[in-house]
Amino acid sequence: MATVLVRSALPADLDGLLALFRELAGDRGAASPADRHDAQAVLDEILADAARHLVVATIDGGVVGSADLLLVPNLTHHGKPWAIVENVIVAVATRRSGVGRELMAHLIGLARAAGCYKLQLHSGKQRTDAHRFYESLGLEPVAEGFKIYFES
Repeated sequence: MATVLVRSALPADLDGLLALFRELAGDRGAASPADRHDAQAVLDEILADAARHLVVATIDGGVVGSADLLLVPNLTHHGKPWAIVENVIVAVATRRSGVGRELMAHLIGLARAAGCYKLQLHSGKQRTDAHRFYESLGLEPVAEGFKIYFES
């Protein structure tokens, strides 16, 4: 098995990230990533935000996975922040090789180090394989999620 390295995303990772996000969107046009020009500005904004931790997983220097962690200040739980994970993606060609496990372990470690009282994520009800994966990491299905999308 190749060595997986998880690190903070860099501006130079943009093309790899866009390829992953195209995989993540699949045939859902509204979920497609921004075009490269607009995406560069968005990535720059994300990387400048101290509360955001966009990470990439690499194998032999190539981006094969990504996930985004947001740390949220909080007035409950004695002022401890909470964390939410979004846009977890592993390239189809490298799934089931430990990439997702390394990504999530990294994010869980960041949330713990930040003193968060919880880490949460949403996963589509139909994604039963992903649910088993998240449960294997110690995450528990404890709530019903609700969303409203503002795009078609």
